[in-house]
Amino acid sequence: MLFFNIDDGYLEGLLRGYRAGILTDADYVNLRQCESIDDMKMHLAGTDYGNFLQNEPSPISSGTLQEKLTEKLVDEFNFLRSQAVEPLATFMDYITYKYMIDNIMLVLTGTLNNRDTNELLEKCHPLGKFDSMATLCIASTASELYRMVLVDTPLGKYFSDCLSSQDLDEINIEIIRNTLYKAYLEDFHSFCSKVGGSTAEVMSDILELEADRRAINITLNSLNEMSIIKVRDSLYPTIGRLYPNSTGISEKKGNAYVSKMAQAIELDAVRNAVDAFPEYKKALEGLSAATSGPGIEEGEKPLEKEFDELEVKLNTLAFEQQFHYGMYYAYVKLKEQEIRNIVWIADCISQDQKSEIDRYVVHIF
Repeated sequence: MLFFNIDDGYLEGLLRGYRAGILTDADYVNLRQCESIDDMKMHLAGTDYGNFLQNEPSPISSGTLQEKLTEKLVDEFNFLRSQAVEPLATFMDYITYKYMIDNIMLVLTGTLNNRDTNELLEKCHPLGKFDSMATLCIASTASELYRMVLVDTPLGKYFSDCLSSQDLDEINIEIIRNTLYKAYLEDFHSFCSKVGGSTAEVMSDILELEADRRAINITLNSLNEMSIIKVRDSLYPTIGRLYPNSTGISEKKGNAYVSKMAQAIELDAVRNAVDAFPEYKKALEGLSAATSGPGIEEGEKPLEKEFDELEVKLNTLAFEQQFHYGMYYAYVKLKEQEIRNIVWIADCISQDQKSEIDRYVVHIF
């Protein structure tokens, strides 16, 4: 803490300046009153976004809006990243690994469905792009994927558990995605623990929530997928509040030991597994018992919004402390949520569905 400002004080000051530009409740009230995306453009010009849409012809689509909003976030992140020194530089690299995983899975899934490679690459997130991405489409097995593409990327160290000679079909791609995320979250958590101090404290809570969210989603999305049910325990991160009570291997079933969560094949069993955690129990109340996945009843919050609100709360709390790196991660996540909010409002306005705005908008400050 004594020497923190020597290397990181200037960047923390910049970051807190960026954070002050995040939209407030008053901004969202004004955006709700807009009649078109061009009206939203005029309001956003009075915020920190400025004239970021000035070169875009009318009418502006929600896709263009999302692209330009993301571009501004990427520019801010890269500006901070270019001036960071160790260990902050490595910490910011870890932030980008998530987007690399998402981009790889997007290209693989799109290739499986015979989508155009150039079209897929255009949809990839800028923070997760790397030089050899275009060659992902020629891999037919996980082993080829690693040998030809990923061995020289930061994700190579996470890929050892995914190696197999099986073809890359939709089920295997989903297993690879979750295995990569598990390894990434555990590695990031370990790195933050080594950094120590407030960074470890803040990031531990944030990453553990993300790990629990992924464990719950894996379970809910595979209630009827026997091929994934068999390997659930290998996909659950070994961090988080659910571990080891719910996602740790603890009970014998047949000849194997499995976790409580991995045994769930119906919604009530998932609810029982998280019953000791009030915020997760509340989040699952919005699920329909008649479906194998999230079913939204009138007046109930979608599951994703419940978790988004928990995530936003932790990320805003990250700025209540000083001398730590967690706020860089928190800022990126808060801006992502802000972008989702703006794009959702734009979609509702363009489709004349203003009554649906509150369904997915998560207020930040």
